[in-house]
Amino acid sequence: LNLHPSIEEGESLLVNLTGFFCYSYVVKKKWIIGIDEVGRGPLAGPVYVCACAIRADKIKTIDWDGLTDSKKMTAHNRELWFAKAKELQRTGIIKYAIGTVTASGIDRKGINHSIRTCISRALNRLAITPRETKVLLDGGLRAPEEYADQQTIIKGDQKETVISLASVVAKVSRDACMVKLHKKHPQYHWDQNKGYGTLIHRQMIKKYGATLYHRMTFLERVLSTVQKEK
Repeated sequence: LNLHPSIEEGESLLVNLTGFFCYSYVVKKKWIIGIDEVGRGPLAGPVYVCACAIRADKIKTIDWDGLTDSKKMTAHNRELWFAKAKELQRTGIIKYAIGTVTASGIDRKGINHSIRTCISRALNRLAITPRETKVLLDGGLRAPEEYADQQTIIKGDQKETVISLASVVAKVSRDACMVKLHKKHPQYHWDQNKGYGTLIHRQMIKKYGATLYHRMTFLERVLSTVQKEK
């Protein structure tokens, strides 16, 4: 490998290998980790972060066709990619782990602190030595400082497939959690809104009150608009 003069052996560099996704080619890195969060804004339910690690020598062997930001995919396609992620994990090509914080935890510490906690938990569960990794994060996310080789990418869930896969795993997992919680409290329609502040969700909170799964620190401002929107 002929490195750019400004890059020493052992450092990492980003190159475009496909013309569509900007894959990360990492010198002497065993794993590329993508991180994304789901559930920053809902009124109810936990926040989820997925850390997805792909072996650097296998990233070009995977057919990434159809994978993008989970919000732009159909539920059916997300489920297909979630199943593929589980199979890739079974074969050892990838590892993924999820970190979560409950609604009450978000109320105690705030959403930004909670997301940082989720990132740490997910990375700890991967159990990969930080120096063996290149970490790519979506939006404004940051990994703990021991992950020295990390990069935050705006719209990373659309640009980096490893972040896209983390996005899918996080969303499918959180959606399943909200469907399960819906069975306990069907009046809030969490199977449809996944805890987000839709009008019907806010109206049901006004009618029935909040549950243990609602983020109380999120409710006051949102509920004040319900009467205006009726």
